[in-house]
Amino acid sequence: MFIRPFAQRDQARLIELTIETFRPFFEGSFRPLVGDAIFTLQHGNWRDHYRKQVAELHNPHRHKYVAVAEIDGAIAGYVGWSVDPARRHGTIAILAIATEHRRDHAGTVLCRHAFDEMKSLGAEMVEIGTGGDTFHAPARALYESLGCIQVPAAVYFRQL
Repeated sequence: MFIRPFAQRDQARLIELTIETFRPFFEGSFRPLVGDAIFTLQHGNWRDHYRKQVAELHNPHRHKYVAVAEIDGAIAGYVGWSVDPARRHGTIAILAIATEHRRDHAGTVLCRHAFDEMKSLGAEMVEIGTGGDTFHAPARALYESLGCIQVPAAVYFRQL
């Protein structure tokens, strides 16, 4: 596995990978959980949201970075993070791994890479968020294996 910095030529593939990665959550988990009305209001444009988010992830002038994992010359996944130097705080904004590489430890390698980069930029802590549903269970297991501490939270939706 080869970890490298983001290059502009990666953007289209990273958007595609992000949509592939999170489609099962939005369409198979979140939509059935909250129903079509709330889904449409809350995340009806989730694909467009990711197109915009991924396009804005890498901006070193704003302390935002992306690293890409390649396996056999193909993108296996990526991680996007930011650092708030004044607070010495890093945040993983997104981690997406191609389905066929989810057991290759790409997520672990990418997170550790991001942690090391954040530390070199002055961060003393990192924040990573994920869902509490079944879809996100592998992410929770990964973050816990990396020594992250889960902070319980609850989010509620109700149609008016």
